[in-house]
Amino acid sequence: YRPDWASLDARPLPAWFDRAKVGVFVHWGVFSVPAWGSEWFWWHWQGQHDAAYESFVRRRFPPGTTYADFAPQFTGHDFQPRQWAQLFQQAGARYVVLTTKHHEGFTNWGSPVSWNWNSMDTGPHRDLVGELGEALRESNLRYGLYHSLMEWFNPLYLADKQSGFKTQSFVLKKTMPELYDLVLKYKPDLIWSDGDWEAPDSYWNSTSFLAWLYNDSPVKDTVVVNDRWGQGCSCRHGGFYNCADKYRPGTLPDHKWEMCSSLDRLSWGYRSNMNLIEVLDEMSMIEELVQTVSLGGNYLLNVGPTKEGVIAPIFQERLLALGRWLDTNGEAIYESQPWRVQMENSTDMIWYTSKGPVVFAIFLLWPQDGDLHLSSPIPSPGTQVTLLGYGGTLKWQKSPGKGMLITLPYMLPSPLPPQSGWVVKLEGVK
Repeated sequence: YRPDWASLDARPLPAWFDRAKVGVFVHWGVFSVPAWGSEWFWWHWQGQHDAAYESFVRRRFPPGTTYADFAPQFTGHDFQPRQWAQLFQQAGARYVVLTTKHHEGFTNWGSPVSWNWNSMDTGPHRDLVGELGEALRESNLRYGLYHSLMEWFNPLYLADKQSGFKTQSFVLKKTMPELYDLVLKYKPDLIWSDGDWEAPDSYWNSTSFLAWLYNDSPVKDTVVVNDRWGQGCSCRHGGFYNCADKYRPGTLPDHKWEMCSSLDRLSWGYRSNMNLIEVLDEMSMIEELVQTVSLGGNYLLNVGPTKEGVIAPIFQERLLALGRWLDTNGEAIYESQPWRVQMENSTDMIWYTSKGPVVFAIFLLWPQDGDLHLSSPIPSPGTQVTLLGYGGTLKWQKSPGKGMLITLPYMLPSPLPPQSGWVVKLEGVK
């Protein structure tokens, strides 16, 4: 591969990524110490001088507190990588993406070019990136590394910015050495780049890094990258496309993409003042997953651990609910392909996926009369219909209009709202 987009964009995406469908994102860093507002805490407080953040720091911390003072309190005391890996596996994730460094510049490994601002020299005094990687690999999960190209307050970055990005001191002394170090040390399956938007890819040296990654790195055949490699790259260049946070395309894109979403609707990092109503409920989570996969995307669901390294019980509960749903219905998700129709035109409550000749119809609401009407599939005399997680075949008939009418099994009325999302498997339909 040559260090230009025409060549790099032509690289086929390693197949594991499309097959995986489900991942967990982890936002963890010094921002987990104030644990308020969002992971952009430092920027809102000292970049924008937001009054709410300034008064929060005055109320909670001693006078003269700096952001650097938070680092020693980022202890990771309760961080148990094996427990995390087990939880993510039970959640049905096939890959996990950890923040190795957010825009604050603090590195979750002993970066040789981040003196005293890394997890070995201060805070946990542990290699968080390495420990989690080891645990995930024991559980056969793929490992992705999130890495921010820029750092809000790094003097080298600010000087380059001042020059209109004509100089590259920050890239040559900080960003690139760290990216190469991460790849050589941890051999990631995925690099989730971010923090690129202020400068063009020529400033970041993105294309020469990616050419090395695809040609000569230890992960050249398996590694997958996203599309955040410089101004204007998003949704146009790189490996799979993120396009924007919480991106929903609406129709089937012609390029592999990923939707990243967060269990805390208001933040990616942990917030100590989070309310239950702000947490994604089970139905919304299943809905996002189903819509994303029907449209050919992967679903990357984020949690923000506490400064001690605890994943809040409410997040654990949601992840386990996702895992239970996938235990029953995963056949329609993992390794599936978009079908010729992605959703029923009359409703956004019925979505389709396929595997070879088999079609899966995923319905998010249980029909009140117990009959599921599907207008898109064309049945044949040999058509067989089953409900995933339920024994035996289901009765069906041709609809008077077009499509088919499926008689669902009788569900006992329950005072609780039912789980969301059921899958009928259709064999012998067109």
